Amino acid sequence: MADPRFYERSGPYTLSELVDISGSELLQKEHANDKIEDVAPLNKADSSHISFFDNKKYKNQFEQTNSGAVLVRKSFVDIAPEGTCLFVCDDPYRAYAKVAKAFYPQKHTLSYRANGPLIDPSAKIGVDSIVGPGTYIGPNVVIGDRCEIGPNSTIGRGVTIGDDTIITSNVTLGYCLIGSRVLINPGVRIGQDGFGYAMSPQGHESVPQLGRVIINDDVALGANTTIDRGSGPDTIVGAGTKIDNLVQIAHNVQIGKGCVITAQVGIAGSTKLGDFVVMGGQSGVAGHLEIGSGVQIAAQSGVIGNIAAGQVVGGYPAQPMKSWMKGAAILSMAVKKGRKTLEDK
Repeated sequence: MADPRFYERSGPYTLSELVDISGSELLQKEHANDKIEDVAPLNKADSSHISFFDNKKYKNQFEQTNSGAVLVRKSFVDIAPEGTCLFVCDDPYRAYAKVAKAFYPQKHTLSYRANGPLIDPSAKIGVDSIVGPGTYIGPNVVIGDRCEIGPNSTIGRGVTIGDDTIITSNVTLGYCLIGSRVLINPGVRIGQDGFGYAMSPQGHESVPQLGRVIINDDVALGANTTIDRGSGPDTIVGAGTKIDNLVQIAHNVQIGKGCVITAQVGIAGSTKLGDFVVMGGQSGVAGHLEIGSGVQIAAQSGVIGNIAAGQVVGGYPAQPMKSWMKGAAILSMAVKKGRKTLEDK
């Protein structure tokens, strides 16, 4: 289900071929000659896809999946939906990495040199748009009207950019769909590999990142911010969200509309932020969490659990603001009392 504008797919592969590729055991051997067309997440897959299940948080998706085949641990075989072929293995995520690499082998392109902008003949650039010197625009790129593309930027193949968007200097865009009236400041990197590895003592197997980044209208991105493309699902930034400098947004993160994310924030993979969330500087959110709409997170806070809509939190681990401030006050008083006791001695 990877976007064909960005990824070239190999295959199809028979189930028996996928057994060899993944190093797993096919339980339904009578289907060994059936073919699989592509990889896909559990909740997006149909009978032509292979998925994997390796995290109990997605148990409901596994039980309801329409995927033709799933890589899974033996302990979860009994809850598999009827009609789904099962590839049993000890490490489904690592096995998926091998399967995804077979469908989407790494391809290398030539380097180009040019004094002015280098624009592929298949690219489409809208009316009154300007492209600065030293910028590369790849095949099948679509740029809207009245856009400004600064010098020494790279726009990879298949990227689309809406009207009135400003992309400043030294920006790298790949595997992404950019809306209208977006501001992208210097040094921003969008669409690079997410940090995905199937880890084991035998070595860390890189997992192909086959999703995109979708930046909706009226978003602003601060200098040197990085937004990783999804591993299968897309990484999404909602309309009107404003992001400060030096922010890291990992793969599969979904950010709602109107959020404000200040400098040096980090959001780990597959976390979802509702609308109008505010994150103070240097705060961080762990992966696979849900942060409700209207939540406010104080600077330097560490969020390790879900937060319901409308809460104001701070500290590490992040907790309701009143509790955090009360705890800080008690600790401060205890320190002062202890210091006075030492001085009296």
